[in-house]
Amino acid sequence: MKNIFNLFKIASIVTLITYSSLNHAQNAVIVNGTPIPSAKLDRLIQSSGQESTPEIREKARDVLITKELISQEATKRGLTKDIQVQEALEQARLSVLVSAVFEDWVSKEGISNSDLQTAYDSMKGQLGGKEYKTSHILVKDEKLARSLLTQIKSGANFGELAKKNSLDKGSAINGGSLDWVSPASLVPEFSKAMVALSAGQMAPAPVKSQFGWHIIQVSEIREQPIPSLQDVKPQLQQMLTQDQNWQKAKFMEMMESFKSKAKIQ
Repeated sequence: MKNIFNLFKIASIVTLITYSSLNHAQNAVIVNGTPIPSAKLDRLIQSSGQESTPEIREKARDVLITKELISQEATKRGLTKDIQVQEALEQARLSVLVSAVFEDWVSKEGISNSDLQTAYDSMKGQLGGKEYKTSHILVKDEKLARSLLTQIKSGANFGELAKKNSLDKGSAINGGSLDWVSPASLVPEFSKAMVALSAGQMAPAPVKSQFGWHIIQVSEIREQPIPSLQDVKPQLQQMLTQDQNWQKAKFMEMMESFKSKAKIQ
């Protein structure tokens, strides 16, 4: 009988240890008896966009502990019953809800075909046009730029000189090639000199910009096709949602929609 009792006691201890281990596994930390679930820790790390390393998890755990201690202390001091604190908390909650509701409404029904067409018509002026397959050599000194230009005109290889001399290391490794570029993507001085060239031409003199002196060569020119509305729809949607005037107008539209469906007495 005594052996049976001992076995029962051991089994109870094992069960208690197992339950305790499981409980700790489910919680990231327990602060003054209040458990903070591991799932909450995981969500915090995920929202930060960082990798879940032991170091990051420990830092995130400290953040959760800080939040819980502040919350507990506020309750202990009776601050959560203060009318001003309650109003501030309600305002913060409402602000989050306003943003969430507006974002959800916009994604589901806020962007009309008319909005997209207007944005597309506005964007079309910036699309299309010519693209230039361009190479350059960038140096700081005008004298060096003119010397290199003279060498190229005398038969030296443009690509080799670019690899050896260009300060633009990104293009230098490719013999100075910038590949296909549009004038709008370059500094004005460079663009002006580039668009004045025909395919196969090199600028007759070095061109000065804020970066230094450029030797510019254009190998090909092509017309850049204007994409369809459908092709740029994601960019148009992003452009609209970042426009403050559009946001204000749409918020008013959303509220009018809600009011028209509401029973207000």
